[in-house]
Amino acid sequence: MRILRIQEVSNITGLSQSSIYKQIRLGEFPPSVKITKRASGWDAEAVYAWVSAKLGRKFDPHALIEINRPEGGSK
Repeated sequence: MRILRIQEVSNITGLSQSSIYKQIRLGEFPPSVKITKRASGWDAEAVYAWVSAKLGRKFDPHALIEINRPEGGSK
């Protein structure tokens, strides 16, 4: 299982962080899981399934184009 942090979830879904939390309150988005006392994350498969349902087809996370990544390296 892969855990996504809020910024990754926002990038994948196209929703702002506040919209994600609102959708959770409305029961329309997978809830986060506690990672530590002060950190939360989302099960990647649950987020991908949510996106797939919205698109009406299977979501391919490998097809994501990453932006805001420094040249020549990872974050």
